Amino acid sequence: MNKTTLTFYGGVREVGGNKILLRDGDTRIFLDFGMSFELRRRYYSDPFLSPRGKDGLLKFGILPKLRGIYEFEESEPEVDAVFLSHSHMDHAAYISFLKRSIPIYCGATTERILKALSDIRAGSLEFNIKGMSLKTFRTGDKVRVGSIEVEPIHVDHSVPGSYGFLIHTSSGTVVYTGDFRRHGSKPELTEEFIEEAASERPSALITEGTNAIGVEVSSEPEVRDKINRIVKDASGLVMANFAFTDIDRLRSFYQAAAWNNRYLAITLKQAYLLSRLSSDPKLEIPRLDDERLLIFKKTKKRYYGWEMEAMELGETIDSAHIKRLQSRVILAISFYDLEELIGISPVPGSCYILSASEPFNEEMEIDYEKLVNWLDHYGLPQYHTHVSGHITPLHLKDTLRTISPRKIFLIHGTHLELLSRFMDDLDSEILIPERGVVYEV
Repeated sequence: MNKTTLTFYGGVREVGGNKILLRDGDTRIFLDFGMSFELRRRYYSDPFLSPRGKDGLLKFGILPKLRGIYEFEESEPEVDAVFLSHSHMDHAAYISFLKRSIPIYCGATTERILKALSDIRAGSLEFNIKGMSLKTFRTGDKVRVGSIEVEPIHVDHSVPGSYGFLIHTSSGTVVYTGDFRRHGSKPELTEEFIEEAASERPSALITEGTNAIGVEVSSEPEVRDKINRIVKDASGLVMANFAFTDIDRLRSFYQAAAWNNRYLAITLKQAYLLSRLSSDPKLEIPRLDDERLLIFKKTKKRYYGWEMEAMELGETIDSAHIKRLQSRVILAISFYDLEELIGISPVPGSCYILSASEPFNEEMEIDYEKLVNWLDHYGLPQYHTHVSGHITPLHLKDTLRTISPRKIFLIHGTHLELLSRFMDDLDSEILIPERGVVYEV
């Protein structure tokens, strides 16, 4: 019988950066290949100190020193495939560096998101999927790679098209949860995954452990209702900062706008992404020609091609229009759009809603002190209403007890020892892997 092993090159005692090598005899696959924001921040600070090439990333271990996988080396591929659980950059960005002959498997929605992001970030060193072979799957499919069979099953997360995997190996089934939750807008997806995983009586399970400290217990319907109450009471402009890939949150702000006879003005990036996802009816995305949806273009001298395309997707407005319509608008605005407030000049009674927490990509990187300074200058109180994309500790423990794997590998978190002690009464062996160490399944 082939020996099955796991080696963790990312996601170790950090939130994200997952890069997990699973070997089964001669078959090798990676589960995710993401950017480590935490490790990257130790050495780089965009935009003035950014990596200029692969050398710095390799030198500091941000990109693991591995042979037979990177496009910039001449060796033959030594990995048979990569399976992406979802499109967040901490799970998917560094496929950019992989050999184009290595197939990348991902959900159909993830493919659309990654291609949209690639258009938006054209020429980026750290995310460039040009020439890459993306092969898509959906729940119910089974993908055979050598001696391994991967069964993707949808889960609920803060980005659509997220999956967990049942990986059938020579040493039994290995379960990979990816990022998941049981308190989001579609908990039934995760419950189906848990049920299927439990039926396998798995040899090992790899799970995220993001939430351990300061856990907020909420749900998407609760967040939607809180947003509605804030909008209802606000007499001026309502600004909203949320991840542009978070379709659940976009729907919540859209609903709040409808309930309060307001328009929702989304960014060009959000409009471009929605256009790429609109062909999937399961996502229940507002139509870009909806009279309640506007597309906000920030003031600049030149626009990229994708921005010009986004402007043609619906009714486009600028800061001058927002200034005149303040009491009728919810404006989606990122940290990097704050200078638009100079032209908008928010009226008294306006407010700002921060509806995000996890920095999964550069859109959510916020210099909080500078944000507060802008809000203070314009007299904008800040509300925070959010539901995490990650499973809570009580839900995680119940999940692991239900699935009952022989071994549990805790990753994607910074307080994993706490979680390990919290779950010490489970029958499973709990391990917190170290980077680069080989573990037998």
